[in-house]
Amino acid sequence: MTELLVGTKKGLFVLAGDPDAEKPFEVAARAFPGDQVEFAIRDPRSGRYFASVTSGHYGPRVMHTTDPGGNWEQATGLAFPEDDDWSLERIWSIRPGEADGLMYAGVAPAALFASTDGGQTWELNRAMWDQPTRSSWQPGAGGLCLHSIATWPGDPQRLAIGISAVGVWLSDDAGETWRHGNAGLVPLYVPEESQGDTIDLCVHNMHRAPLRPERLFMQFHGGVYRSDDAGETWNSIAEGLPSSFGFPMVIDPGDPDSAFVIPLVADTDRVTVEGRVRVFATRDAGKSWTSVSDGLPQEDAYLTILRQAFDREGEGPGIGLYFGATSGDVFGSGDAGSSWFSVRERLAPVNSVRVA
Repeated sequence: MTELLVGTKKGLFVLAGDPDAEKPFEVAARAFPGDQVEFAIRDPRSGRYFASVTSGHYGPRVMHTTDPGGNWEQATGLAFPEDDDWSLERIWSIRPGEADGLMYAGVAPAALFASTDGGQTWELNRAMWDQPTRSSWQPGAGGLCLHSIATWPGDPQRLAIGISAVGVWLSDDAGETWRHGNAGLVPLYVPEESQGDTIDLCVHNMHRAPLRPERLFMQFHGGVYRSDDAGETWNSIAEGLPSSFGFPMVIDPGDPDSAFVIPLVADTDRVTVEGRVRVFATRDAGKSWTSVSDGLPQEDAYLTILRQAFDREGEGPGIGLYFGATSGDVFGSGDAGSSWFSVRERLAPVNSVRVA
C-alpha cells in the first residue's frame, strides 16, 4: 500500500492505494480543512508526520503527529528575532537530517531552521540569517524562499541549499559558515553584462544523488543543470527538453545518472508545453532526455505543477512517480513513467506531493 501526503490550498489529503491496481487512491484522511498546506512529509526514522500549514488566523506553523487522521501538535521556535523587521511568511520545506533527531526547515523570507529533537522545537541558523548581503537579496515571483535542502548521506556536516532568488549555498560545518556555489549558472533574465556578477540566481529545485553525493541536479529559472563537484560548479543539461523552464524535479536514489523533470513553457506562461502533460527522464546524467508520459493527458491539457508537487517511491526500473497539479489532479506511475494512471481527480489546487 502506498500513502501519499498531498498538501493543497484547502488542507492536507492523505491518499492510500496500490499503484499496481492503476485505479484511484482512497482519501484515507484529511487535515487542516480550509488552510493552506504548503508541504507535508513523514520522517521515516520516527514515523512522525509533519505539515507546514499557513492559516489566515495563526500564520505559518509546523504541525506534527503520529496519526494524520488524529490530533496534531504545533512545533515551537519557528520565528525570527523580535528585534528584526522581517516576519515569517511561509514554510517551504521540511527535511530529515543526517544525525539522530536532526531536521531542517526552509522558509520565506529565505532562512534555515534546524531541530535536534526530531522536529519538536526549532532554532534559526544565524550564520545564514546574518549574511552581510541579505539586505540586497531579491525575491523571485514566488517570494524569497529557501526551498531545497540537500543533505550529504552519512555526513551531517555537509549541506547544500537552494534559494529563490539567491542561488546555491554550501556548508562543510553543519551550517556554521556558508559560501556560494553558483559557478556556471546563467541567469538569462538579467542583462548579459551583469550575468557573471549577480547573486540574483533563481534556483527552482535541487537534489543530491545519494550514491554519488558530489552529484547534484538542478531545475533553474530557465535551465536544467548538473554539478559533479558537490555544487561548486554547474553544467547545463537542458538540451533535448522542449523547454528548460520548470519547477518539479525527482531523482532516482538508486542511479546517480537518473533524473525526472516536468517542463513548463516559460516564466510568463507556467503551463505544460504544447498543452501536453509530459514527464522527461534522463538515464545518462542529462546527455539525453526521453518522454515517459504514456497515459498522461496529451491534448489541451495546460497544467501547472509546482516545485514540491513531484515525488518518487523506491528506485530503479520500478520506481514509483507521483505528481499533482494546481488543477487538483494527481497522477501516478508504478513503473518509472512507462505508464501513468489517475491517482485522484478534483482535489484542491496541489502545492506538494510526498510519498509517506
